[in-house]
Amino acid sequence: MPNTIPPRNKVNKKYTWNAESVFKSQKEWEAALQAVLKDIPKVKKHEGKLGESPTALLKGITAIEDMIRRAQTIFMFAQFSYAVDTTNQASAAMIGKAQGMFGQVAAAISFLNPELLKIGWKKLEKWMKADAKLAVYRQNFDDLFRQQAHVRSAEVEEILGMVADPLSGAGTSTSMLVNADFKFEPATDSKGKKMPVTQGNFFSTLLEHPDRKVRETAFNSYHDKHLEFKNTLATNLSTSISANVFNMRARKFETTLSASLFNNNIPEEVFHNLINTFKKKLPVWHRYFEIKRKALKLKDIQYFDMWAPIAKKKPAVPFEKAVDMICDSLAPLGRDYVNTVRQGCLKERWVDSATNIGKMNGAFSYGSPGTHPFIMMSFTDDIGSMSTLAHELGHSMHSYLTWKNQPFVYSGYSLFVAEVASNFNQAMMRGHLLKTITDKNFLISLIEEAVSGNFFRYFFQMPTLARFELETHQRAERGEPLTADSMQELMADLFTEGFGPRVKIDRPRVGMVWSTFSHLFQDYYVYAYATGISGAHSLAGRVLRGEPNAAQDYLGFLKSGSSKYPLEVLKSAGVDLTTPKPVEETFAVMESYIDRLEELIG
Repeated sequence: MPNTIPPRNKVNKKYTWNAESVFKSQKEWEAALQAVLKDIPKVKKHEGKLGESPTALLKGITAIEDMIRRAQTIFMFAQFSYAVDTTNQASAAMIGKAQGMFGQVAAAISFLNPELLKIGWKKLEKWMKADAKLAVYRQNFDDLFRQQAHVRSAEVEEILGMVADPLSGAGTSTSMLVNADFKFEPATDSKGKKMPVTQGNFFSTLLEHPDRKVRETAFNSYHDKHLEFKNTLATNLSTSISANVFNMRARKFETTLSASLFNNNIPEEVFHNLINTFKKKLPVWHRYFEIKRKALKLKDIQYFDMWAPIAKKKPAVPFEKAVDMICDSLAPLGRDYVNTVRQGCLKERWVDSATNIGKMNGAFSYGSPGTHPFIMMSFTDDIGSMSTLAHELGHSMHSYLTWKNQPFVYSGYSLFVAEVASNFNQAMMRGHLLKTITDKNFLISLIEEAVSGNFFRYFFQMPTLARFELETHQRAERGEPLTADSMQELMADLFTEGFGPRVKIDRPRVGMVWSTFSHLFQDYYVYAYATGISGAHSLAGRVLRGEPNAAQDYLGFLKSGSSKYPLEVLKSAGVDLTTPKPVEETFAVMESYIDRLEELIG
């Protein structure tokens, strides 16, 4: 990858998302936004009338769904436009407008749930039996009445809808700060040559660099900038946590954890099972860190060495070749699935894979019913990028098949199941390539990407951040102040325990790792990465072993959306996350990778 990163307007359109398939211009987007605002009174006309008849209820729900669908597309377009170029002031302004619009929509439709509760389950049951179109909403209504104790009056719900926008401002502020405003000092290689540090190349290029001086100086530059603004970053996260505590109390929950898990009908044991199994299995990680230290011939291994390549040469995997390898590995899921992936990547421009100045760090899949399930990432022609692409295509195919098979009411799916589909694709890819590739260097790189990249993030960093999140929320619930210093100390302590005795910890910088994860602005999201990778490897194991109906069961999961509760959907596919078994199975998969790596490097 060249050291000179191009501006957005210089990248090949072939490797950018198909924005024009959503809105042909910013002017068209603006018109769509104004049309939604103009139609808000039309939706409000249904307020107070939903209980008049089944027809009135169906009309009201249809009007609300249409408005939400339009608002989601408008919001997605703004967010994606900003993500691919955070230096674009027009895109930044679009986000502000979209958030304001969404806040007004949320307030306008807030009457729905209180009115449904007022109608009552008995009458709704009768109406659903008489009207097949209403019967579609049974799971949705069931979920609402399950949550009845935590749904407030129409007036309170309207206020909660109105404050959703300002309460989400801390996350946006942090994103603007770290993605648009932060300018990092360049990294330096062992010969004194300087290399730029950006959000786009920090993880994907610099931390994976074979020159330790590059890794160290890039890591220090990146975290020193976060340290420089530690008080602002801590205040923003503390504000977000305070918002979670406010919502917990407004909806009459005992804890923020129970409030968050309740939304998806997840028992707290799922969270605690994960954390307890993770702590019990830390010796597996300690073994890997020691193997890596020896392979790198280091006296002391540090955080910034976790992504260091053991393989002598980094295998080149261009975008088109990566698509071929991914598609080959997904063949057990059938021709239709594979053809859709190939078409999306190579013809329909689902993937914004270009690397450019101002592009947001990381990768994500994002769309809405009626659009393609787009992917934002920076593809750098290597195994890590191929794995990230496979991961995000899992999300995109989950969305694609859900939108294709479910009505709008079930067109979303919870964060709890989201990471299953993405990690499933990666598990399938590795399972296929470990059997079919003979090149030793490629295999070492593949296993390194799996353990140092995917597993380290999902099965080490994320459970550690989940422990951090739980503790910070509990402190906020007790009324204890959350300061930059207290967060820094907590994070450093947790990573010290996680890494074990043979990894050297730079406490001030490692203590700021929490500030580099925007995921913490999504209430109790990080733990779902670890449960997701567990569910994924359990399900992929079934397919790779050739168990009867395993592929069909998995495709059924992808098509289900939110038509059932998350744990039920996963149980139907063949995995039970209420037990520690999937977590233990996934640690066993990781151990098998470590065994193979040890064998390959001697």
